[in-house]
Amino acid sequence: MSLFYFKTEQFLPINIEKAWDFFSSPKNLALITPPELDFKILTKLDDKAIYEGMIIQYTVKPILGIPLPWKTEICKVNRPSFFTDKQLKGPYKLWEHTHTYHKHENGVKMQDEIKYELPLGILGNLAHKLFVKKKIERIFSYRRSVLEKLFGPKV
Repeated sequence: MSLFYFKTEQFLPINIEKAWDFFSSPKNLALITPPELDFKILTKLDDKAIYEGMIIQYTVKPILGIPLPWKTEICKVNRPSFFTDKQLKGPYKLWEHTHTYHKHENGVKMQDEIKYELPLGILGNLAHKLFVKKKIERIFSYRRSVLEKLFGPKV
């Protein structure tokens, strides 16, 4: 079993309430996900705010355009500071993603911390080394550029 960790942070020139409203809306996830992943939300959301215990189902195409189901649960919420989601079903053996927001001079510092594990033991570890780590880095690089276009770069 190999646990992997990914962490990134980004400054956004918006207030913490605007950051929370944007990132806590599951509908906005598709806006900040690279198009090649063909990310689709299957759960009817009705513009509900996230809450502990909320289940969201998606499909995503992470490898060779093959659609995979992904089901997550919002397991911790502390408005407007952080929320954590974990995968219940999907391409990872373990996926826990904590989204944190800190008030900062002239904006908010947003952090993403992910703890994850791949299936298939040694083959999963090899896949991580060959392409999974790079894919995660590209996803968050894409997200960074989209957020800069939406909210502006750090001033």
